[in-house]
Amino acid sequence: MPDGFEEADHADGVELAAYAEAARRVIAAFPGASVSRVADGWEHRWREFHRALEIGPLWVGPPWHSPPAGSIAVVVDPGRAFGTGAHPTTRLCLELLLGETRGSVLDLGGGSGVIAIAAAALGFAPVLAFDLDPVAVGVARANAEANGVEVTVGEADVRSAELPAAGLAVANIALDAVCALAGRLRVPRLIASGYRSEDRPEIAGFRPLERRVLDGWAAELLVVR
Repeated sequence: MPDGFEEADHADGVELAAYAEAARRVIAAFPGASVSRVADGWEHRWREFHRALEIGPLWVGPPWHSPPAGSIAVVVDPGRAFGTGAHPTTRLCLELLLGETRGSVLDLGGGSGVIAIAAAALGFAPVLAFDLDPVAVGVARANAEANGVEVTVGEADVRSAELPAAGLAVANIALDAVCALAGRLRVPRLIASGYRSEDRPEIAGFRPLERRVLDGWAAELLVVR
């Protein structure tokens, strides 16, 4: 992205690739560094890091890749919001989601809408997604529309807002935010993730039923006691 930079370790040092204003900040911070111009097409280079993945019948990927025939496609342009589907926690949540009985879903901290859109594409309804970031809310709405699915997206801080009742909640958020849901959820089942495998969140009123780990990250299905 133009506002950030890429870092790569080499035997003789560290390479930082930065663009536009970010490049000027890097040069100012490391005045003794050698500088070279990047190749043409730098503005699209970030797309190389967003790859498609398949999870059971689901195909999740950006719009510059094509889904295979017969898959349930979830096409997501992350824009400036978190969530391309490639992160291990997203994959784990989707794996657990596939095994759930279809019904109503809350996507808490939905980012770009990957999980909410996948839920709607799999037949869950109604699907409601909430995020604190207004940019993420706009991106999720646009992605839901582009996928032709019905998802209600709202702006809310899920750590303190009053949350509606549903059959299932999915919270792929930071550990402290997951723990803040204790005593506030009106759902019988919860898929929680967004934290490392060594973390074990305790959510009052819920007990763990299934736990999955991938690349040092964890997700679990919890049910009411």
